[in-house]
Amino acid sequence: MTRYGEGTPEGDNVTTQQVLDTMRALQAEVAASRADNTELRRANEELRRGLQHVGERTTDECAPPVPLRARPMPFSRAIMNAGLPTTSLGPKVSFMGAEDPEAHLIAFHTQVMLSGGSDVVYCKMLMSTLSGATLEWFISLPDRHITSFDQFATLFREQYLVNKAPARLSYDVFDVKQYRGNP
Repeated sequence: MTRYGEGTPEGDNVTTQQVLDTMRALQAEVAASRADNTELRRANEELRRGLQHVGERTTDECAPPVPLRARPMPFSRAIMNAGLPTTSLGPKVSFMGAEDPEAHLIAFHTQVMLSGGSDVVYCKMLMSTLSGATLEWFISLPDRHITSFDQFATLFREQYLVNKAPARLSYDVFDVKQYRGNP
C-alpha cells in the first residue's frame, strides 16, 4: 500500500485509509453544520414573524413613550419669540466639541454677517451649528438663561476653552528650518 507523506521531513506516515477516514469525518461535520444552519434559519424566521406581530399591537398595549424634557431652551423668551428672516442662509460650519471655539466663532461670524441679522439671529444660528456633545451641553443649560449673543458666545468659549489653540510665541520660530531649494 502506498503511504501518503512518505519521505517528508517530519516523518509522518499517513495511510490512504486514514485520509479517507478524516475526509468522512469532515463531511459529517459539514452535514451537521448545515443542519445547525437550517435550525438557525428557522429560529431567525420565527423571530422575524414575532417582530412583525409587535408592530400590529394596538396603542393600548404599547407602553407610553418616555417624555423628553418639555422643549428645553436656554434662550430667553425674547429670543425665542423673534423670528428668523427667510432670506438668511444658515451657516455651513459645525462644532462637535473638539475644535477651537474661537476659530469656530470666527468662521461662524464671517458666514452669518453676510446675511445680516440681529442678536437674535446670531443666537439661533450659532445654536444650529452645535451637534453631538455640544448640543447636549447647550440643552443642559438652564431654561431662559441666555439673553444675548455676547452671553452665549462667552458661555460657549468658557465651556470649550481647553480646545483653544495655544498662542504662538516668538521662540516657536527657532524650530523652523529652511532646506535648500525652499524660498
